[in-house]
Amino acid sequence: MTKRVAVTGSSGLIGGALRRALDERGDEVVRLVRHAPSAPDEIQWDPTRGRLAVGALDGLDAVVNLAGVGIGDRRWNAEHKREVERSRTDATGTVAQALVAHRDRTGESVRLVNASAVGYYGDRGEEHLPETSEPGRDFLSGVVVRWEGAAEPAIRAGLPVAFARTGLVMAPEGGAFEQVVRLGRLGLGGPMGSGREWWPWITLVDEVRAILHLVDGPELVGPFNLVAPGVVRQGEIASAIGSALSRPAFVPAPRFALRAVIGEFADYVVASQRVEPEALLAAGFTFEHPDLDVAVRWLVKR
Repeated sequence: MTKRVAVTGSSGLIGGALRRALDERGDEVVRLVRHAPSAPDEIQWDPTRGRLAVGALDGLDAVVNLAGVGIGDRRWNAEHKREVERSRTDATGTVAQALVAHRDRTGESVRLVNASAVGYYGDRGEEHLPETSEPGRDFLSGVVVRWEGAAEPAIRAGLPVAFARTGLVMAPEGGAFEQVVRLGRLGLGGPMGSGREWWPWITLVDEVRAILHLVDGPELVGPFNLVAPGVVRQGEIASAIGSALSRPAFVPAPRFALRAVIGEFADYVVASQRVEPEALLAAGFTFEHPDLDVAVRWLVKR
């Protein structure tokens, strides 16, 4: 059966791909936008002021909330770090409150699939990290805890809420891997940090498929790690990309050099997170790109 799904952040890398996938399977997409609506499928909202019009959620089956300022969009300072958190908690809180008000008004329960991130776990070395793991204690961990916490009104009201804790998204255009491949083509795609850090990754194809799986599963609630089961070390990713491009991949980028270029965010680029998609696999999801070699061949070919 077709669904009516509202999407925030629909102009971003994941949001745009999700919108196209929903269209392709025949679902109706409603885009929540901050500007005055300029198309029939747009509804204006203002998460900074907590405004989402009464009736905006009528007839929906689900909301996928992907709104938030890009973490690595610019060099970190106190203002940018505040905006990273505020943009996420404001958007999530606005959607959650609107869903509760909608249920109280109509009696209808609309499903929420809310973006989240593996930054929840922090830098954990060799530790295995399924969804039941405790959060880390660094800045990004705190952001993700409060980000997910902003959906608490919907959870307390008994609405179905799933959190998509996404890893590093492999995409040919946009995101971190676009730059990694670009450096690889120049023969500069060597390991970052020590190269032994665990990097939780997922292709854009599987990211969108996993979000759709959560949209379609009314019983699926709580956190889900959206990462491939074939988690590998960062140096292995660099080597695989170099091999696929027939380029060397041994020039390292140590932590201090990365810090000099991109500042504090470098510490998170070289964090080690051995994240596992335990809940997603238990929910019956199958990956199109489950291992690194398959994923890198797809990435480079694209």
